[in-house]
Amino acid sequence: MLQQSRLARHLASAAVVTMFAVGLCGCQTTSDITGSLGSKSVAAADADPRHAVEVYGERYRANPKDADVALAYGQALRATGQRAQAAAVLEQATLGHPGNKALLAAYGRALADNGNFQMAFDVLSRAHTPDNPDWRILSAQGAALDQLGRHDEARAYYASALKMVPGEPSVLSNLGLSYMLSKDLPKAEETLRQAYNSGRADTRVRQNLGLVVGLQGRFAEAESIVKADLPPDEAAANVAYLKQMLNRKDNPRANAIKMPVAQLDRPD
Repeated sequence: MLQQSRLARHLASAAVVTMFAVGLCGCQTTSDITGSLGSKSVAAADADPRHAVEVYGERYRANPKDADVALAYGQALRATGQRAQAAAVLEQATLGHPGNKALLAAYGRALADNGNFQMAFDVLSRAHTPDNPDWRILSAQGAALDQLGRHDEARAYYASALKMVPGEPSVLSNLGLSYMLSKDLPKAEETLRQAYNSGRADTRVRQNLGLVVGLQGRFAEAESIVKADLPPDEAAANVAYLKQMLNRKDNPRANAIKMPVAQLDRPD
């Protein structure tokens, strides 16, 4: 039990990476907000994050006050791992458009990418209103609170989100990871299984469930979860990820690692 608790603690900071990957899933996407930009190069950029940085970067430099372009550029920067620059671009955009909810949501997530969880929570609070709440942002706010160690408060946000979208797997996944962070692994597994069995869960939920099952010492079952019904190459990558995370228990630098979820984290 001591070893199990130590491993859960080591993985805590890494888990929140996945929480934010899921927390704003379904929010306004780059392609959602750039339809008016209209060109074949924009369509191509949406399919290639690196090309998107070039296309939107050029447009942003030509007109940094355009909210849609700034949002698209910030999203592209995030998708290519340029997190500090993404936050800077989105910060400037929100200063110019303080009431733009999509910009605020993107800026809040960029702040979370950079580990500024309290500021992320505050900015996300401005991205929707009490009379018109957004369940995706409520879930992301919960993830920020979890990283700040405020688990009970975080779960209140997840509960509010789930009242709006009962059974939503992305919210359930964040809630499950919240229980993992507070070392309640059976409750984490129960919640993640709800998400996994919904029929609408993505690969990240599968990863999270496999991790929590593995943390409880059921390694064969964890492997079967992360590779079930997947092509051989993807199944092998998931198993390698799981083994990497579960083998970190004796690594003194484990608390500094990040989950290798780049292939799962679609920009949203």
